[in-house]
Amino acid sequence: MHMKLVVVGGVAGGASAAARVRRLDEKAEIKLFERGQDVSFSNCSLPYYLGGVVGSAEDLIMMTPESFKGKHNIDVTVNSEVTAIDRVAKCVTVRNTQTGETFTESYDKLVLAPGASPIMPRSIRGIERDNVFSVRNVSDVVRIKACLDRENVQNVVVVGGGFIGIETAENLCLAGKNVAVVEGMGQILAPFDYYMVQTLQKELYDHGIRLCVDSTLTAIEDGHITAVKDGKEFTLPADAVIMAIGVAPETGLAKDAGLEIGQTRGIKVNEWMQTSDPDIYAVGDAVETFNAQTGQPGRLALAGPAQKQARIAANHMYGVGAPYRGFIGSSCIRVFGLNAASTGLNERSAGNAGIAFDSVMVFPSDKVGLMPGSNYMCFKLLFETPSGKLLGAQAIGTGDVTKRVDAIAALISAKSDIQDLFAYEHCYAPLYSTAKDVVHMAGLVAENVLSGRLKQVHVSQVRKLVEGGAYILDVREEDEFAQSHVKGAHNLPTSVLRQHLEEIPRDVPVYLHCRSSQRSYYAYRCLVGNGFDNVVNISGSFLGISLYEFFNDKTAGREPIVTDYNFE
Repeated sequence: MHMKLVVVGGVAGGASAAARVRRLDEKAEIKLFERGQDVSFSNCSLPYYLGGVVGSAEDLIMMTPESFKGKHNIDVTVNSEVTAIDRVAKCVTVRNTQTGETFTESYDKLVLAPGASPIMPRSIRGIERDNVFSVRNVSDVVRIKACLDRENVQNVVVVGGGFIGIETAENLCLAGKNVAVVEGMGQILAPFDYYMVQTLQKELYDHGIRLCVDSTLTAIEDGHITAVKDGKEFTLPADAVIMAIGVAPETGLAKDAGLEIGQTRGIKVNEWMQTSDPDIYAVGDAVETFNAQTGQPGRLALAGPAQKQARIAANHMYGVGAPYRGFIGSSCIRVFGLNAASTGLNERSAGNAGIAFDSVMVFPSDKVGLMPGSNYMCFKLLFETPSGKLLGAQAIGTGDVTKRVDAIAALISAKSDIQDLFAYEHCYAPLYSTAKDVVHMAGLVAENVLSGRLKQVHVSQVRKLVEGGAYILDVREEDEFAQSHVKGAHNLPTSVLRQHLEEIPRDVPVYLHCRSSQRSYYAYRCLVGNGFDNVVNISGSFLGISLYEFFNDKTAGREPIVTDYNFE
């Protein structure tokens, strides 16, 4: 007898598991049940239909039941919800969502890939209104698009500043709508550190999107929403509201079947993606796995990990393959003209795991400066102290940030350190990078910090330094200083520094900066070489300060610490 596989859920994880089993076993009987009307659609592309990047809703659908049957000989039934699992009889109950008819289907192996559902808090007054939407499937974005096409729908509020929320906000803006984003945390895009994400928040501001952080939605009413910030209510005009505050794993079916649920409320699985019942596997957004760096349980709702998990589960049914190694959490996003990517731990997650760490921020060019399209890239590297083990990276720029962050992701997976990064070899041509690439530049700075050859403070500390009257030395050229500078800073260009050493105090800390920290590092080494032991480099320098300060200055109305901003 050949194996009979039943799969619950037909998007990334479920479809991949079914297809892998077919490739391993031509004779297996495979049945896939999807409660929605579409199977194997591009979930991550859904927001781009709203902005016209994806031309039609049909383009979002990757496979149909007919194409699954023709290509893989897999029986796919849509509009079919699996409502119960009988683990003793090894069968599932299936309900036709259109007719209400039910039937049972037996299995030898069962794969659960129910995904996750958008969080829609009932505590929010008006959450049930017809103009309130979520972004989960093709039907959702079709309904949103129909609403947006009405003449009276101009003001849209997106609730949630995660990846789906920001992608949706961008595409609504591209569609010509007035867009506001309400985010409960103090920043958007949680995988990025606070002082990195300010660049992206500035990009939203520059494109006219109103971003309200530290704000909680309380009510959706006719023509507006009500939210609270710092205990004070405020309103925003809203003809439509899109909820994107996160997702909750679909675990009801697993719970009812008595399967174990993990600490993070996902279905608990082992390294082979088996649940507490060895004949039932679970993959995708609904499962709890673990962080490969910390060992802590966690969930990662992304298509890539779901497909890896699906392959591992299918392989295990046939005694082949390797176990799941956990996740490090790599992600990327485009925010208008900027690309952003992150991998591994950020400062918050490293701190929560009790890891001692430090970080560096660099702004080198992403390709040789005389090449068309050359621009700076903001790159942050996080590393363990004192070992130098690589922990994480974040990058923002107009160029290829994913290439750089992927390199760090690979090194993290190999448990590499700063010295391994120095030895890492990359492809180079002037059109693509520089001979000393962004990642190498970050590694060199990190090595200097780790070895004690460079003392630094981060841009997040500069405001406090300015307000405290610290001695800040700007080593850019005089014309750069005249254009814009930190208030109260002194100017002594690196090019003439050695001729004016007597002007620099030795009895107080001297905080150095230039545009991007390269010239200030040269100045730092010069001063140390001339007997100064009181110098500190500002990581990120004036470019980093400008990017860090801008959004909060503009939206909170606070006094700037710079005479003007310089983002060049």
